[in-house]
Amino acid sequence: MMQQKTDIRNLTKDQLRDFLVSLDLPPGRAPHLFSWLQSPGTQDFSQMTNINKKIREQLSEQAFISHLNILTKERSKDGTIKFGFALQDGAAIESVLIPTSKRHTLCISSQSGCAMGCKFCLTGTMGLKRNLTPAEITGQVLAVMEQMIKDGVQRSTPRELINNLVFMGMGEPLANYENLRTAINILLDKDGLEFTERRITISTCGIIPKIKTLPKDMRVNLAVSLHAADNDTRNLLMPVNKSYGLDELLEACRAYPLQPKKIILFAYILIQGINDTDQDAKTLAQKLRDIPCRINLLPYNESDELPYKQPETMRINAFQKILRDAGFRTIIRDSRGADISAACGQLVKHTE
Repeated sequence: MMQQKTDIRNLTKDQLRDFLVSLDLPPGRAPHLFSWLQSPGTQDFSQMTNINKKIREQLSEQAFISHLNILTKERSKDGTIKFGFALQDGAAIESVLIPTSKRHTLCISSQSGCAMGCKFCLTGTMGLKRNLTPAEITGQVLAVMEQMIKDGVQRSTPRELINNLVFMGMGEPLANYENLRTAINILLDKDGLEFTERRITISTCGIIPKIKTLPKDMRVNLAVSLHAADNDTRNLLMPVNKSYGLDELLEACRAYPLQPKKIILFAYILIQGINDTDQDAKTLAQKLRDIPCRINLLPYNESDELPYKQPETMRINAFQKILRDAGFRTIIRDSRGADISAACGQLVKHTE
């Protein structure tokens, strides 16, 4: 039986060092090899010209370098770009590049589809296809960087092409925790792309056990999708609330160890007639007391497939005012990329 080759991009630098030892290859080559693997454009061992040819040949016999190919690329009228990727087994994912005058933010998927079943989210209509591997998570970053270079974006280092990474694409990141942790360790490594923890945000719908574990493993930014101020409404919109209730979730947030000047980001999608009343805003303010936070209000992105509607502008502004008057920094977020179905809750595989 032929031995299956190892996808070497799934490995952290330490794991790569162990892999080299298992092949009787010098572990001291791990930093150089890792640097090549985390460089945009690297697709073959033959490109690694500063590594001994015999080592490269032996690696090619035992391992391969996975690479995500961009299947589709759509540009919004606001400059947002959505990338579609077809994975080796036919699963599909999407990533979104959000440019501003000062920075580029990449919204990354952690799963193909999603099992959380949030009623307002198109991705949830797919169901969960599978978790992404570490290489498929980091591969989104490398593939988008490669495309940016092809498009003429110039920076002094590849790392500067993308300023921020947000795990807010397809899937629930904390439901793919081990692969997520490995991927982030790869992204943070100084011999790779060398992102910093403050440049990475993980968004969750509220997987409480993993929220408690997260700060023990990494000090990235935490974003929590609330979308309701009481259990009845949240049960209606987000089935996860039946397992991890709102009050328990907010207690976990209250206990979350934050570094100085750090906050938790709460996302709240405003849906007409569901969670947008003055009382909802007042209840939300009461629930979030004593939690260092910022509230992002997201007017619902409507779709033909789902019945929900966006509130009127006056209602959105009134909701914001109540929260601001209660002392909360509250921002109404523009729906970047809505015209190409790249906005919050719109990522979905459209074709088989």
